[in-house]
Amino acid sequence: MILKGTKFQLKVWKYLKTIPKGKVKTYKQVAISIKSPRSARAVANACAKNPYAPKIPCHRVIRSDGALGGYSGRGGIKQKLKLLRSEKVAI
Repeated sequence: MILKGTKFQLKVWKYLKTIPKGKVKTYKQVAISIKSPRSARAVANACAKNPYAPKIPCHRVIRSDGALGGYSGRGGIKQKLKLLRSEKVAI
């Protein structure tokens, strides 16, 4: 699959594919992992613009306070919760 997005979006989406099924990361953890520690909000925006959900699992990224954040895939936040529960994430 050839992904189309900005350089930053592609970097975020590539990292999201490394988050194992059943695990979650925060937007801040993702930002730190891609060597842009101050870009948690930009990571959230890249997740929001992900047209490849759930194949690129942006549903595995949550807010630092434990809240789900958003989900731009079909079904919105209810679908994000459903996906996480199907992966046995304790949410």
